[in-house]
Amino acid sequence: MSSKNEKPQNVVELTSSDDEDNVAAGATRPQVNAPASKATTQQNVPRQSAAAIASSPPVNEAPESRSFWKAGTYAANITIKSTPVQGSLEHARVHPKFLHSNATSHKWAFGAIAELLDNAVDEVQNGATFVKVDRVNIMKDNSPALVFIDDGGGMDPESLRKCMSLGYSTKKANKTIGQYGNGFKTSTMRLGADVIVFSRATHESKSTQSIGLLSYTYLRKTGQDDVIVPMIDFDISGHWAEPIIYSSQDDWSFNLKTILEWSPFASKSELLQQFEDIGPHGTKVIIYNLWMNDEGVYELSFDDDEEDICLRDEANSGSLKKLPKKVLERQSHISYRIRYSLRAYASMLYLGKFDNFKIILRGKPIQQFHIADELKFPKVISYRPQVSAPLKDATAETTIGFIKEAPALSVSGFNVYHKNRLIRPFWKVTGDGSLKGNGVVGVLEANFIEPTHDKQDFERSTLFVRLESKLKQMTLEYWFVSYM
Repeated sequence: MSSKNEKPQNVVELTSSDDEDNVAAGATRPQVNAPASKATTQQNVPRQSAAAIASSPPVNEAPESRSFWKAGTYAANITIKSTPVQGSLEHARVHPKFLHSNATSHKWAFGAIAELLDNAVDEVQNGATFVKVDRVNIMKDNSPALVFIDDGGGMDPESLRKCMSLGYSTKKANKTIGQYGNGFKTSTMRLGADVIVFSRATHESKSTQSIGLLSYTYLRKTGQDDVIVPMIDFDISGHWAEPIIYSSQDDWSFNLKTILEWSPFASKSELLQQFEDIGPHGTKVIIYNLWMNDEGVYELSFDDDEEDICLRDEANSGSLKKLPKKVLERQSHISYRIRYSLRAYASMLYLGKFDNFKIILRGKPIQQFHIADELKFPKVISYRPQVSAPLKDATAETTIGFIKEAPALSVSGFNVYHKNRLIRPFWKVTGDGSLKGNGVVGVLEANFIEPTHDKQDFERSTLFVRLESKLKQMTLEYWFVSYM
């Protein structure tokens, strides 16, 4: 079978580019025993090329520490390379430790999952109708993995390389959520040590499927001092998957060999089988070697609820104590459940109601929950911030009212969204010890202030401080009028 000769590199060194486009989604259990697809047969592995890395241990040899917050502490193999040969370009090198330090921007694992959901929601403009999130078992060692799959436009080879590089984003539309070009790396590396991406796309009448591996385990165990991302691509415009060769068949084969050694899949046929549940276009992300807590137990719990994914430490906090009835009632409210239940958190994650899109968690669609629809004595208050062009006409419509359980349940605060995405849930703007404002909840979309990079808070700008002051005033005025 003849090979295609095209341009990008097979092994990508991360310097400073990234595109989060199309990366999101959850999937069904990987099938590894089905017959091989009509792909070209794997060639004998060649001698190591200039871009290749030395031989490596088995895939299940994970980083020394399985706790995320300790995984960055290892002896860095930093070398000084000689002056580049004439005609070559120097580039800013990114040490693998940066992948971990960069991911620490996500203090909360659900914030990392939300980044991947955002990518799927952004794909609605390209026809996406679902994103699935599920747990699968890695057959090599029977460990759990987190899987996302969407039916968006997918990524061609160039887009996948941008996605798995640092700081590059093509998301320029005002309605897209991702904007920093960093979310895929920070979110996947926050959830697990390794991630493999499968994507299918059609661009200019050419259909392709691509595989990329970002493995912190591989980089550490082989002593890399640059972030190397093995990738392979296929042209599927015809009746079979034909390898796209950019430099040489040896390099392509070495990329394949590296992916097989460090991914959950032992053969080329198993790799290609992963495209079967993607369809003609879309993206599949498998995050494996999931992080554990300090007790050596997986941070994410898949066993507490077969239809949910929970944060183990949050879900178990206080579970062994006999709690007062009022505390139990408070903990059953969604304002508390979003701390540990992905189903609860994702139900509030987006302000707008989806028309033809579903988030499917462990086989069951998530029902969107809009707390504004359940408020007692609701009132809509307009707030026009003092902003300059192009947001000079910005207005925040705030729906405010009492939760249906008030006054028995002392839950209060504002759910503040930015570009449709929940940033601060139940933000309490009154004093913690004050009874004033108890039971008052609000909802608003504040596109005139900027979220932090992890999208779990807002930058403390002058506009943010003014908004906080206005919401406090709004809460107290509404509460006093209601109780007079």
